[in-house]
Amino acid sequence: MTPADPSPKPAAPAGATAAAESKPTAKRPAAKRPAKRTRKPQDPAKKWASYLRRYRPGLMAYVLDGLTERYGPQTWERRLDPVSELILTILTQNTADVNAEKAYEALRRAYPSGRTPEEHHPGIGWGGEGLSTAPPPDWSLVEHAPLPELIDVIRPGGLAPQKAPRLQATLQRIREERGSYDLEFLADMPVLEARDWLTSIDGIGKKTASIVLAFCFGAPVMAVDRHVERVSKRLGLIPEKATADQAHDLFLELVDGEHMYAAHVLLIHHGREICHAQSPAHDICPLRDRCRMVDKRAP
Repeated sequence: MTPADPSPKPAAPAGATAAAESKPTAKRPAAKRPAKRTRKPQDPAKKWASYLRRYRPGLMAYVLDGLTERYGPQTWERRLDPVSELILTILTQNTADVNAEKAYEALRRAYPSGRTPEEHHPGIGWGGEGLSTAPPPDWSLVEHAPLPELIDVIRPGGLAPQKAPRLQATLQRIREERGSYDLEFLADMPVLEARDWLTSIDGIGKKTASIVLAFCFGAPVMAVDRHVERVSKRLGLIPEKATADQAHDLFLELVDGEHMYAAHVLLIHHGREICHAQSPAHDICPLRDRCRMVDKRAP
């Protein structure tokens, strides 16, 4: 072992210790924070359907069961061919179905086609008396008719100056894109693509497109008219502030495809028969126990 050195060590210069203590230490580079994951916004229709399942379970089934018991089971049946259905539906816009029937019958008389007579199978979703069995109009004659003449022909249906050019533009679009007045090809398209194709025609919205797809092909889409919208909001099936356009997509998450047709016609019929816009008949309504118009706290 080496003996310890007894001699004192020289003192450090004045201020050296303080300088050493005050010398800044090197900063470590800040660790990179992991990038925040951007959450994909939840689909509003899925979000609403999830809300109903959690807070009002079984509501849609309750509605369908109650209306089926009241009005009977509903089975899909093609109403008309797709072009006839589309033209008739345009004629129903902002008017009663019975007025649209008058305008469509007038088209048949003014522009006869000589084709095979078409049978109208309206069902309870239709608000008129039903069309007579007769050939459809000659669509080429309708498309190329002088506009003032066509306006006069469909005048009994209401809003003829607006609807006549819409009919002609619709028929022109179909003919130019498809080579004939035929919409049967829509059956081979995915449902929402078929709806988009129809709504790309000026003046045709989701309601009109959905009516054609549902009643001609049995497609699982919901046409939301004023009756469906009113009944659904009173029950709380759709949010009070939802627009009719939004409601079409909300129903895609609320109703199974196999029950979509029945849900549509039953809700419409209930709106006409009991759930009137003014003075709804609550005392005979089969849905009153879960109606938020009757009881804001209804389950």
